[in-house]
Amino acid sequence: MKCAMHTGITQCRHRLPRVPPTVWSRQWRCWMQQRATIIEVAHRAGVAPSTVSRAFNKPRMLRPETVRRIMAIAAELGYEPNVNARALSTGKSGMFGLVVPDITNPFFAPLIRAAQRAAENEDLDILVVESDSDPERELRLVRRLMPRVAGFLLASSRLSERKAREITELARVVFINRDIAGTARVLTESSESLKHGVAVLADGGARHIAYVGGPRKSWSETERSSTVIEAAREFDIAITHLRVEAGIYRDARALTPEIVRIGADAVVAFDDILAHGVLDGLRHHGIDVPAHVQLLGCDDALPIETHPSISTIRLRSEEAAVIAIRLLIGDDGDAVSSARIGLQGVLELRETTRG
Repeated sequence: MKCAMHTGITQCRHRLPRVPPTVWSRQWRCWMQQRATIIEVAHRAGVAPSTVSRAFNKPRMLRPETVRRIMAIAAELGYEPNVNARALSTGKSGMFGLVVPDITNPFFAPLIRAAQRAAENEDLDILVVESDSDPERELRLVRRLMPRVAGFLLASSRLSERKAREITELARVVFINRDIAGTARVLTESSESLKHGVAVLADGGARHIAYVGGPRKSWSETERSSTVIEAAREFDIAITHLRVEAGIYRDARALTPEIVRIGADAVVAFDDILAHGVLDGLRHHGIDVPAHVQLLGCDDALPIETHPSISTIRLRSEEAAVIAIRLLIGDDGDAVSSARIGLQGVLELRETTRG
């Protein structure tokens, strides 16, 4: 089959696929239209092709009426920006990497969804990967993805501070729930609401709290455990620190005999998964919640899926994802802002507390 670009030339380097003429004709017209579109849109709008590009990629740089006119003409012509071509010319793809420690944890589902939608609003995509709470795996994933993405959202990163800082020197990075000075980070904080929650437990008669902690390398664990210890001291409540390093329901449920043995009359859990495990374990041992033991979770991941429904701290994970995307996008050529943005959670009292 002869090349349509070089009809009559016997020695042509363009080898075309063997497809029916009608199919090839459609493919050829589509390809030619795609190449010519941005120029045609610019010509029809009376602007430079670079202005058309800005209308899609950086509309804030143009007047609203200019953007509207370009978008209307582009829609009429069926034009869509070629993301792959833009990646070749700029060296960056229209994609961000989002690394989470445990994709099965219900806390991360709304965060991932919010990040994806915020990125889509900017004509960008999100590639989600899981580190399995392993800092070495997280580092390998980041290094592997670095040539393919324009930046990273690292949620609840398990990297050492030194490795985390090294990554920020090589790529655009925004941390979610990891507080490293001088970096861009968005934190779903629980300290104020958790103090209020401990006060509610005290008002309900609590005199001995068992704190069921999560992964040691989690920033959220450090914040929550220190807050509970401080609040217990303020209200003159004894506290015993237990831990579920894997952060799973089964291990939290298995802690129930220890909670009974120490005589705790209230439990504060690192998150709602652990709270759910404790709740089921207590009920299995015939202990009424909240009549005999009050229970407070954190993150509001499972409030309507337990009986009784768990009192918890509702964290603003979706809002955090949107803010993180905005920080990551920033402006062309600018470094990511080193802002520290804290979003305080809200105490949600339900059926496992007496206050």
